[in-house]
Amino acid sequence: MILLNLLPHREAARKKKREQFVAAVVLAALVGMGISLMAFSWYQAAIHNQRAINAMLDTEILNLDQQIKDIKGLESQIEALQARQRTVEDVQADRNQSVHLLTELAQQLPPGILLTKVSQTDQLVLINGTAQSNEQVSDLLRNLASGSTWFSKPELLESVAATMALPTREQRALFNFSLRAVLMRAPDAAVLPGAVASAPAIGASAQQ
Repeated sequence: MILLNLLPHREAARKKKREQFVAAVVLAALVGMGISLMAFSWYQAAIHNQRAINAMLDTEILNLDQQIKDIKGLESQIEALQARQRTVEDVQADRNQSVHLLTELAQQLPPGILLTKVSQTDQLVLINGTAQSNEQVSDLLRNLASGSTWFSKPELLESVAATMALPTREQRALFNFSLRAVLMRAPDAAVLPGAVASAPAIGASAQQ
């Protein structure tokens, strides 16, 4: 017995292929949408995490800025306390400077020199006096420069020749001079070469 297929099989095959193609397109679209949603969700999560990290960093930066301000405030307070401490130390060191000034001048003054005025401004000392010769003025400068533990950087400002009338109606030549020097503070004076050189003399006098 022979069977004949009288149905339009070609049209059915084309229809089936169309349906398969549409199904594949829909499936690909769904897969693509799923991948897009997953990628979007991943990027959103990454952006959220980065924003959280940025917010944490901003908070830490604010905390560090506040700590820096606190440290600067502490540094300012420390500098103020150090300046106050230096001032107190300077006042304590300068308390006996007038005694050292007069004692040192008496020790370093060569014979034949008469001091007429001694003034001090901060650490600068101005000395005015009268000498019988310029050599005596040079001796005073040399003593203050090399033999003194309290004076440094002596400098002659002027030396002017003058005359002095004696009771015998004679006139004697004199030299009016002025010089300046720096008066050292106690810690600085202790390390000068003159202080080291004078130590054996003090010890020898004590033994005698």
